Amino acid sequence: MKRQRSTRKTTASRETSKASGKLRIIGGDYRRRQLPVLDHPGLRPTPDRVRETLFNWLGPALAGKRALDLFAGSGALGIEALSRGAREATFVELTPRVAGLIEQNLATLGAANARVVTMEAGAFLASAPSTYELVFLDPPFHKGLAGPCCQALENGWLSPKAFIYLETERDLAVEVPATWELHRETSAGETSARLYRRGALAQ
Repeated sequence: MKRQRSTRKTTASRETSKASGKLRIIGGDYRRRQLPVLDHPGLRPTPDRVRETLFNWLGPALAGKRALDLFAGSGALGIEALSRGAREATFVELTPRVAGLIEQNLATLGAANARVVTMEAGAFLASAPSTYELVFLDPPFHKGLAGPCCQALENGWLSPKAFIYLETERDLAVEVPATWELHRETSAGETSARLYRRGALAQ
């Protein structure tokens, strides 16, 4: 009698089956690659137009940087940074299945210079710091998380001339550290995007 083949899916394949959208990499080594994105409450990938504008702002300054993608979600910002020459990237994501898909997408791309930390962003920032030259801060809207995270980043997480990208709901006033200088800003729909750079006060 023939043995019936098991139809049980692996964790990775189950996660892929729940993917409801695609993330398109805009530029760099992974340009035009499309990766699955989960349908998860509050998951809000940075709009393509805003992402393209941000990386045009950064330009050649991105090369060789250590990047931190807080509230990583789809991983769009950190993956785009790796594609465009960042030396390495750390992705911080609270939800295990969302973090799992970031890991899967990084493996698909062959991005060995990245790690995914499944942890709440505030708890991560309360741990022993490691210095980054580029931070993406894209917290869930209407949760009051942006301001505290901006302040916590000053506790040893930023290099003297680090770039910090902050994405919030439009027109939200966020108090950022005095060491940060606004470098560029734009908006799209309900999203406000600001790129800061640590200035002379950080020396």
